[in-house]
Amino acid sequence: MKLLLSSAVALLAFGAVPAFAQDNAILGPGFAKGIPATDPVARQIIARANAALDRPPGAIPQLHTEGTLPGKGIREISLKAKQDQPIVIALALAWRLTGDRRYLDQTARYLENWADIYQMSFNPIDETGFDTLILATDLTEDDLPPALKAKLDGFWRKMAKGYLDAMDGTVKNSHTNWQSHRIKLATMAAFEVGDAKLIERARAAFRKQVTGNIRPDGSVFDFYERDALHYVTYNLDPMLMAALSAQAHDQDWYAWKSPTGSSLAGALKWLEPYALGEKTHIEFANSQIAFDRERAAAGQKEYAPHPWDPGNAVNTYALAAAITGIPYRDFAAKLAERTGKKPIDWVTLIGR
Repeated sequence: MKLLLSSAVALLAFGAVPAFAQDNAILGPGFAKGIPATDPVARQIIARANAALDRPPGAIPQLHTEGTLPGKGIREISLKAKQDQPIVIALALAWRLTGDRRYLDQTARYLENWADIYQMSFNPIDETGFDTLILATDLTEDDLPPALKAKLDGFWRKMAKGYLDAMDGTVKNSHTNWQSHRIKLATMAAFEVGDAKLIERARAAFRKQVTGNIRPDGSVFDFYERDALHYVTYNLDPMLMAALSAQAHDQDWYAWKSPTGSSLAGALKWLEPYALGEKTHIEFANSQIAFDRERAAAGQKEYAPHPWDPGNAVNTYALAAAITGIPYRDFAAKLAERTGKKPIDWVTLIGR
């Protein structure tokens, strides 16, 4: 098993993601090599990691926030447990940035806690944040004890196979953003364990989703169902993560076109005028999903009608830049600068 910004333009000078060992999801032991601890983004990562050095991990047997309103069910307990997700990737990045074994040991503690306690539900909305634990495994596994490496290999293999098996059957929302999140988790986990058969199954699922979810003009099914660009980026981001995993292993999923001409690249082109502000959109005004209205009524203002914020696409185009290099490098940088939003740290560090 082997898987702030001083200036937005400078920090988003992305190149295509470099290929690492063939059994990492995306990153690897060489990631962030040569980036000084004094780098502004590195300093932020290390500060977050320092704050978590004495913090115990908080794994629970199952996460569940999907379809819940504030204060209902185990939502609040799940949200508390999900706080581990950005922490574990910060710890793993700090290990690669500094070589300080305190960060490695704490990353291992978090990864083992979740591998020991968590029971997968295969609900992709509840579990989408496990991409951070896969990336943390990428960054640390070469230095983990053999027993923990084997445990994590089994955990990620179970995730890859479970999601792929689910997609072979009849699952809820099999052509919406849910499927995109299933594909992300299955793909990253498959590359993490380096299983060629699982990777091929993930590739087939990716192509099926491009064919069924993205229209020839680049628009996605979720836009029409939810009347929200929020759900366009929420659909595209996990697909981009899957494509980034493939790119790290010299496979081009990003540019693949379906028999109807739809592609992930085409969906990014469709979204561009909105990200540039040339087109505007009022979010959720005519959503077909009753739960969107219920959330708005419960005080979640982000689900009430409001103008879409192009800052919502900053991470989307940062991921696209990480895959394509020059074609989206300047676009991503200028979007971040114009909106004042930042992509997630590890994406910012790609190509640095």
